[in-house]
Amino acid sequence: MKPLLYKKLQQRLKLLDTPEMETALAQSKIGLEKESLRVLPEGGITQTPHPIAWGSALTHPQITTDFSEALTEFVTPPCNSVTEVIQSLDDIQNFVYRNLDDEILWATSMPCVVAGETSIPLAKYGTSNAAQMKTAYRRGLGLRYGRAMQVIAGVHFNYSFSDSFWQQYQKILNNTDNPQAFISEQYMGMVRNLLRFGWLVPYLFGASPAVCKSFLNGQDTILQEFNSNTYYEPYATSLRLGDIGYQNNKEDLAGIKACYDSLDAYTNSLQHAITTPCSAYEEIGVKVDGEYQQLNANILQIENEYYSSVRPKQILQGDEKPSTALKKRGVAYVELRSLDVNAFDPHGINSEQLYFLEVFMLFCLLQSSPELCENEVAAIDENLLLVAHKGREPGLDLKRACANSVGEKISLRDWASELCNKMKGVASLLDSANYCENYFSSVKSQIASVFDPELTPSARMLAEMSEHDEGFFHYAQRMSKHHTQYYENHSLSEDKKIFFEKMASDSINMQKQIEENDKISFDEYLDNYFKNA
Repeated sequence: MKPLLYKKLQQRLKLLDTPEMETALAQSKIGLEKESLRVLPEGGITQTPHPIAWGSALTHPQITTDFSEALTEFVTPPCNSVTEVIQSLDDIQNFVYRNLDDEILWATSMPCVVAGETSIPLAKYGTSNAAQMKTAYRRGLGLRYGRAMQVIAGVHFNYSFSDSFWQQYQKILNNTDNPQAFISEQYMGMVRNLLRFGWLVPYLFGASPAVCKSFLNGQDTILQEFNSNTYYEPYATSLRLGDIGYQNNKEDLAGIKACYDSLDAYTNSLQHAITTPCSAYEEIGVKVDGEYQQLNANILQIENEYYSSVRPKQILQGDEKPSTALKKRGVAYVELRSLDVNAFDPHGINSEQLYFLEVFMLFCLLQSSPELCENEVAAIDENLLLVAHKGREPGLDLKRACANSVGEKISLRDWASELCNKMKGVASLLDSANYCENYFSSVKSQIASVFDPELTPSARMLAEMSEHDEGFFHYAQRMSKHHTQYYENHSLSEDKKIFFEKMASDSINMQKQIEENDKISFDEYLDNYFKNA
């Protein structure tokens, strides 16, 4: 990015530098979704059901499952500050640990000992039509991409600006569009920049430079051998986001690539994918011997199957599809999905990361964001893959593309330094808005990691593994037990314990009510769902 392109950023920062805008900025909301694999102390994936003491995975708003019955997901409500969202995640996990029998939560993104595909149980949600749909969708994911790929854990960072911010921001930009159309347009511009600069997140926060050999199940690999039970790449940051991680690996064959030019373009591209048959998936079959192998044989079963590091989101109502919700009510928040679980923190993420991500979000909103041309889309994919596998390699070059060229080479260090230095003004604004110095401090810390890659989590993981003469499995097992000890020594107030017990009980009752209210067959339910596609 040429320095001239930062002109709009500087102009908008000046416009936001008022007491009213600072107050509005301080009202932004943060939410986290953190996944953790339930495992046995010796390391195998647990085969036990989702603990009943946690509540119903179908209806509980904060404790659920992702692909597998063993892959738990903790969801905070939207919070007003970094401190509040960390505390919320801490409370959820504290309750979970206190109701976990002879199991531990895996401390890393990459899974533990994987004893083949059949060792990974699909998530179950009860007998209702909604529950059957969730399980059938997951069965389809397993058949399309392999179950092992689906138990890679991550942290999702959800962010939204306040209504007050949008009202004032639209006014100072002299924009007269429909307010929701304006908000969606601004969020989509932010999403495009999060994609452009998204390689920065795995470089700074990637924490999966190594993997247990069992994960690859004997397949050929480009990875190097760390020891007898571990593969790695010496300069990797996030193998989770690399070639061995979960991705729509048939997207080129099937012709699916989401378009981020506008909200309509985005929703239309996803709706096309969920209504267009794919011959490779037709070979699997849909309903075989009375059991759904997948929801359909289309390019995507549903929109959520499309893997992307960033998603524009709207809160769903009932059985509404994500694309329908976005078309009806626009973008409500943005979900950043490229964060590895931080093994060095019992929460899986720390405050410094969150302060930086807030800065990153606002930076991407304020910065110029033209539509993504074909060259830039290719460069985005290439850069993310390079950083995932070689991000800490000395002298690594990335590609900075634009509409009029295939792209110029620029060193990761120079580009990262340029971006982080331009974020200082954004950080200062957020510090002023929140009466603190945490945002600027977080940017300074990340600049230090740019110039010294050994400070990054991925480098620290490999250094610890070498220091302790241990492979990935033993490192992750040690950290998992360390986090278990943290929560055993960390009390949960009686009020919060009662709060979570009631939430669990209410969720179980809600699941029963949903099951009792089902009046149609699953075939009819599924047909009705897709009729609105």
